[in-house]
Amino acid sequence: MTERFMTLTAAVFAAALLVSVPAAASAPEVGKKAPDFTGVDSNGAKITLSALRGKLVVLEWTNHGCPYVSKHYGAGNMQKTQKAARAKGAVWLSIVSSAPGRQGHVDGAGANRLTESRGAAPSHVILDPKGIVGRKYEATNTPHMFIVGKDGTLLYMGAIDSIRSANPADIPRAKNYVTAALTEIAAGRKVSEPVTRQYGCSVKYAY
Repeated sequence: MTERFMTLTAAVFAAALLVSVPAAASAPEVGKKAPDFTGVDSNGAKITLSALRGKLVVLEWTNHGCPYVSKHYGAGNMQKTQKAARAKGAVWLSIVSSAPGRQGHVDGAGANRLTESRGAAPSHVILDPKGIVGRKYEATNTPHMFIVGKDGTLLYMGAIDSIRSANPADIPRAKNYVTAALTEIAAGRKVSEPVTRQYGCSVKYAY
């Protein structure tokens, strides 16, 4: 076998290998298309992000056992933000990426009981026990917030507000980034703070 033939064979093999290996999913980035996903909600319905094209979509990573989440739900701040978003025509998806056996994991019935008992107003609660949706968005905290525009572009990602604490007394003094972004979007303006630093508990993915 000649050296030239061996070199050519190696090159062809390397090219075939590159074609066969799928490209890694890109990280979510404001100004680019939001990662698409299909999830199952607490009532067993399949929800696909791209099927919601034409509507604003808010994604909220949540864990009812997290004190930072409890801060916002206990004070009614998350519910108020949900209702204000939906009044602007947005679809609100609360996403639970806690794995079975880890803090915050719930089944559909448990998620519905939480929604009712807290007076929450999500459009759907997406159950993501394998963390598939969470990892697509690189969601790291609860709460971790994202806003997807009507054309599928990611317009905001980060914290719900500007004071990084678990103290409900801080809510009135904080800037609600989600409400502010939705107000700017409704007015046809660019989001002035499209990326903020999220805070809260770590998302309880499977080990």
